[in-house]
Amino acid sequence: QVRLVESGGGLVQAGGSLRLSCAASGRTFSTYAMGWFRQAPGKEREFVAVINWSGGSTDYADSVKGRFTISRDNAKNTVYLQMNSLKPEDTAVYYCNAVYFSDYKPIGPWGQGTQVTVSS
Repeated sequence: QVRLVESGGGLVQAGGSLRLSCAASGRTFSTYAMGWFRQAPGKEREFVAVINWSGGSTDYADSVKGRFTISRDNAKNTVYLQMNSLKPEDTAVYYCNAVYFSDYKPIGPWGQGTQVTVSS
C-alpha cells in the first residue's frame, strides 16, 4: 500500500503561485496513476488533477485548467502540483492519492493534506 505525505501549502496572495509535493512510500508508486484533490470548508472533496503512471497523460478539473500543472518523478516517488494564478476560490486543503485512471476514484487512504490559503 502507498503511504502519502503532502507538503508545500501556505498563504499566498491572489495571482501568486505555489508548488505542492506528495511524497509516497512503497515500491509500487510508479505503477499507479496519481491524483490531486481538494476540500474547501463546508464542501465535498473534489477532483483537481490526475496523471497516469508514466506521466504521459494528464487531466484537470475545468476550474484549474490552464493554471495548474501536475507532474511526477517516479525516481523520487513524488508527484507535484504547480499552481499559478491562484484565486481565493482555490483555498482548500489539498490531498493526493493513488487513483484509477479510468474514473479518477481514489484507491488508498488519505494523507493529512496541505492547507492552501489564497487571500484577495
